[in-house]
Amino acid sequence: MSTRLLKPEGPFPPAGLLRRLAAISYDLLLCLAVQIVTAFMYKLIWMAFVGEARLRELTESGAMDGDPVLSSLLLLVTFAFFAKFWTHAGQTLGMQAWGVRVQNADGSAISLTQALLRFMVAIASGLCLGAGFVWALYDKQGRTWHDIYSNSQLVRLPKRTAG
Repeated sequence: MSTRLLKPEGPFPPAGLLRRLAAISYDLLLCLAVQIVTAFMYKLIWMAFVGEARLRELTESGAMDGDPVLSSLLLLVTFAFFAKFWTHAGQTLGMQAWGVRVQNADGSAISLTQALLRFMVAIASGLCLGAGFVWALYDKQGRTWHDIYSNSQLVRLPKRTAG
């Protein structure tokens, strides 16, 4: 487990569901942009190997639809996006905008293993029609499934004061 404490330090209240969803909506837009760039680079590499005409044929015939390599690459890039932010500063850009942070109970940064667990369970939660997110409304500590399973917490940070 990581022992690097995140700044600011202190006991912070759990982040509410609406704040979580707002941060997720920001991050989904950023992830979409990263995925578009990744898919573009993937197609450029394909084009370098098979040529533009052949790639166009494959695309138009539907042979490239559901490409498992591209799908896996997009999943990996999306995880890398979240893992980098979560394990270093505890916040993605959307989380920074909405004043929330993921951390361990002691205020330290989460590990890569925790980030992976958090990411995978959040996907499962979304596939269950968001049940894992709604769980935060019923949990006494305001935790979602991915908070519980990864042994981490999402907290609301105080507003920064000028000066």
